[in-house]
Amino acid sequence: MSLPTTQISRLGEKQSASRADLYALLDATPLATVALVRDGHPVAFPTGFARIDDRFVIHGSTGSPWMRAVGAGAPVAVSVTALDGVVVARSGFESSFHYRSAALFGTFEPVPTQDKEHILETLTDTFIPGRVAELRASTRRELAATMALQMTIGDDNWSCKISAGWPEDPDSDIEAGAWAGVVPLTTVYGEPRRAPDCPQEIPVPASVRDMTGELANRRHGG
Repeated sequence: MSLPTTQISRLGEKQSASRADLYALLDATPLATVALVRDGHPVAFPTGFARIDDRFVIHGSTGSPWMRAVGAGAPVAVSVTALDGVVVARSGFESSFHYRSAALFGTFEPVPTQDKEHILETLTDTFIPGRVAELRASTRRELAATMALQMTIGDDNWSCKISAGWPEDPDSDIEAGAWAGVVPLTTVYGEPRRAPDCPQEIPVPASVRDMTGELANRRHGG
């Protein structure tokens, strides 16, 4: 299968070939969009993911038509984006965002059966660090109902773009005297909300307390 070009054609100076930059983005957000052609038309699905070493891993129901198509080897395009700020320029034309974005191309394959439970636990601990140790083990039925897929992050199947500069206003707009700058944008965890059927005497677990701590908020910032 030939892959689309990963060379950015517009604003190419924002492209990063650094795998460290790519991994930093993938580790900063748990949500991706997976796009493919199914039944003759393009479709796109938001889904949770995790980077595990050099693998891009997703999971879902074995009853999901799009997951089954991807698991069978349908070519995909995956996009991941993090917003880091709003660039407030002196004109609407120059106003924009600070962002990091990545596109990955290729095919997924099923996680080997012997690795499946470990991979699913790693996904859980990526989304909620430390949670697996607080939970019961997955049942055979749950494992059978869950599909885990992985795609290798190679040397030539991804591109990464980073926008982090100041407003690029023309001199005439600068001389006009309007304010310009950047407003940082971050994502933080809020106060945990107890489920209606969770008794008050059950304490908030350590994994949830850690999510809402200052360090976790800083680590998972936009």
